[in-house]
Amino acid sequence: MTHAAICHTTTGMTELSRLTGPSAAPASGRDPQSLVILLHGYGSNGADLMGLVPYWRDALPDTAFMAPNAPEACPAAPGGYQWWALTDLARESRAAGVRQAAPPVNAFIDMHRAAYDLPNRKVALVGFSQGTMMALHVAPRRPETLAGVVGYSGMLADPEALASEVKTRPPLLLIHGDADPMVPFAAMGQAQADFQALNFEVATHTARGLGHSIDETGLRLGGDFLAWVLRGSD
Repeated sequence: MTHAAICHTTTGMTELSRLTGPSAAPASGRDPQSLVILLHGYGSNGADLMGLVPYWRDALPDTAFMAPNAPEACPAAPGGYQWWALTDLARESRAAGVRQAAPPVNAFIDMHRAAYDLPNRKVALVGFSQGTMMALHVAPRRPETLAGVVGYSGMLADPEALASEVKTRPPLLLIHGDADPMVPFAAMGQAQADFQALNFEVATHTARGLGHSIDETGLRLGGDFLAWVLRGSD
């Protein structure tokens, strides 16, 4: 799971009232009792993160999985999408980007949560890289608490605004490779400190020698966390 080539230009935000992407019904064949929404990385697409689902379905047999494509096509990555045009990781660019992309993500959560008649506490977010930035921005600002967030290889996009904007405190699991050449490994510790200062429950895992990717240990920990937060909200 890696980023596609970085996009330096965009033809502008494509206004979408409804994000679309692949999904998987519960392995049990029953109606969904919980929902996991996967937010992909920069220049990737929903199908990429759906590759995580086979690792987690046995532990979450009554969970539906959905992986929306980001709202903008990524010109430098055919078939790929971006939550916002990522020309650099400067704070101002990140802050503007997550704010731009947050409304369609919230609309996606609410639309599918309502369709399955699920409370917010039965919905978890999983992000990779830029998708983690989205998950960590959206979840604490929702008026009702989500089950939890798993963030791989990401960062807190707008830490300065968090304290004044936080509404809810879902549990968080942050996982990052210490050899990541794209998103600094130090971002995990910084996000952990920022969230813990606001009384969030934050667990972290350092993937030794791992680059911008997800390894088997990260998959196992992510699955265990999802099973815990979704079962714990019964």
